[in-house]
Amino acid sequence: MNTFLVLATSVVLLAGTSGAPAHAAVERADTYVVSTEPGVLPEGIAVTRAGTMYVTSLATGAVYRGDVRHRRLRPFLPAGSDGRTHAAGIHVDRAGRLFVAGYDTATLFVYDPDGRLLAKRSAVTGAALNDLVITDHAVYVTDSVGGTIWRATLDGGRVGPLEPWLRPSDFPTAPGFLNGIVASAGDRLALVADQGTGAPGTERLWRIDLADATASEVRVSGGQLGADGLLLEGNRLYGVVNFPDPADGYRFAVNLAVLDGDLRAARVVRQSRTAGLEQSPTTLARDRDRLLWVNSQLNATAPAPPFTVTEVPGLS
Repeated sequence: MNTFLVLATSVVLLAGTSGAPAHAAVERADTYVVSTEPGVLPEGIAVTRAGTMYVTSLATGAVYRGDVRHRRLRPFLPAGSDGRTHAAGIHVDRAGRLFVAGYDTATLFVYDPDGRLLAKRSAVTGAALNDLVITDHAVYVTDSVGGTIWRATLDGGRVGPLEPWLRPSDFPTAPGFLNGIVASAGDRLALVADQGTGAPGTERLWRIDLADATASEVRVSGGQLGADGLLLEGNRLYGVVNFPDPADGYRFAVNLAVLDGDLRAARVVRQSRTAGLEQSPTTLARDRDRLLWVNSQLNATAPAPPFTVTEVPGLS
């Protein structure tokens, strides 16, 4: 999500990248229709190894589900159900549970694979829960408005209370707009995108030590990584970024960066082809040999169905 654009958005998700997915040999669509209803404004995405796709609606709180073999998604969790009126980041854990960040309700929702509510964990009133990442022992959630990272412990099937874990004063510089979050292999470190205040040069990428709860700034060269959604694969970091375009305000692209061994430096080496305000892509996910992103239309002049997910152009 973009702090200096119309609405804020979140998260990227990736579920299980090891091994050959069950859908590896089937034909897959290049465009998916999330909804043909007006006002949906899709935001977050998750794609499982089996090829199940979940997409959230920032405008209504609905969650849609589909299969990468089929072009159309269907409503899975109805708009407004369980008090979930605005949904941003979404992630699927190893047990198939769905974790959904309720943006303006400051609530983390957890569902079983059949859509049954398992847990609701709330932050303070006024927090804007945006993106999340799940480790073996906890789930970490970014708060875009409060500049805080929230944490809920995971103990077997139990989800603990959502508590402030890293506050603005714990960062070297107070965050402007925290967004995407990913964790490294082994769950030792996390990377968090900060889209800043909208002023040039305020975008940052934070390195978070999950053991001692400390934050430091990643040295970024070759481009920006103050992104919306993030995707981390080994030492390769993908981020959905936006940048000024005199022709129509802003353009959007995915930047690919190579990280050093300890995630202290990142060098942007490639960029996808761009999309404009009418698409306003937010988050991305891996589907085998390609990347997919969500065309939110959050910043479109007149958002209109169909609302779609498409392949990221020119980057895989």
